Amino acid sequence: MNQLNNRVSPLNCLVAAALALSAGMALADGPTKDSIEASYKSDRAACASLAGNAKDICTEEAKAKKAVASADLKARRTGAPKDLAEVESERIKGEYAVSKERCDDKAGNDKDVCVKEARATEKKAMADLHARKETTEARQDAMKDKQDANYDVAREKCDTLAGDAKDACVASAKSHHGK
Repeated sequence: MNQLNNRVSPLNCLVAAALALSAGMALADGPTKDSIEASYKSDRAACASLAGNAKDICTEEAKAKKAVASADLKARRTGAPKDLAEVESERIKGEYAVSKERCDDKAGNDKDVCVKEARATEKKAMADLHARKETTEARQDAMKDKQDANYDVAREKCDTLAGDAKDACVASAKSHHGK
């Protein structure tokens, strides 16, 4: 049974809360590099009171939270699709690192199975992310091709006109089809 999908980890809660908060904030009100770093140091300090693998898990959660927050900051600043996908990628990597660290509490075959499940979950999530990216790019390409075809038709219709009427027609076609 897949352990990653059957429990709510503190990291998932933190990531969900961070993304929900960031979605509702304007860029100026959002976290800064300094606040992300301060939060990371605070989270790491909280891990100091723990021992053994619990401390290691806590440390991985802090690292993952910082990586997601940093990627989110960049994505909100640029708005670029690749940066938005990077937020999800960092979340997936963080969940994997935490899950793998949790496997250290097990031994023998149970540990091996745990690590394989964590890796398989990461691979599936990354494959889904990649597929969504390809689908989005394909839709964008198709939309551009349709727009170009519609522009070519509109431009051809303008060829029946002359002078100012043709110029106005071409200008209208360009503005209507984003050229």
